[in-house]
Amino acid sequence: MSSSIESPQSSTARIGRHRRPKAAGKGRLRQLAPIGGGLAATGLLLNMAAGPGLIEQASAAVPAAPVADVAATTLVASSADTRLVTQAKAVQAQLAEAERAAVASQKASAEAAAKAEAAAKAEKAETAAVTRAKASASSVKISGPAQAKSFARAQVSAHGWSSSQFRCLEKLWQKESDWLHTARNASSGAYGIPQSLPASKMASAGSDWRTNPATQIRWGLSYIADRYGSPCSAWAHSQRVNWY
Repeated sequence: MSSSIESPQSSTARIGRHRRPKAAGKGRLRQLAPIGGGLAATGLLLNMAAGPGLIEQASAAVPAAPVADVAATTLVASSADTRLVTQAKAVQAQLAEAERAAVASQKASAEAAAKAEAAAKAEKAETAAVTRAKASASSVKISGPAQAKSFARAQVSAHGWSSSQFRCLEKLWQKESDWLHTARNASSGAYGIPQSLPASKMASAGSDWRTNPATQIRWGLSYIADRYGSPCSAWAHSQRVNWY
């Protein structure tokens, strides 16, 4: 009987040899490893089992953004700001130039309007003067150069010219016609005291331009005023080129 009865120790040893208890953690790892793709899943589980300390170390191991990248980003932003400022300045310059052009255009328009108004007034005054001169010329009876000069002196004053302008006129028409209202240039056909060419232009001052010295003088002074501005200017031109 002693040979068939096993002691507790031998029974325990047999159990230890044939049925060792499995560690809970290792069993779970073996069961879960195939689910996540083998070694990678096993590594994930090991990290999770390692606790917060290992996760913090892994987080600290992630590299920060390089300083060069931050500087590049700052440079790009600065360049964009610079372009915006440059574009804004360009727009401001264009607006200022447009405003200056508008002001200049308005000024030019105002000056042109003023000149047109002055010309209209001058034309109106000239028309009135011609009308008065026609009336006075038709009633004036001139005989000879002396009376023609006297009438011309009064007309020079009526134009607003000084006595020195009359002296220039006196020299000019002395050279042209000797102050004779019937003087005629045989080569050119110029006629009268002012030597109008063609002679028929004096008809604008009166139909009696062939016979009335006053009509010729009135036309001659209007021609000088329009062409030269004054008798002295006409006389200076005549001295240079021998005609006016």
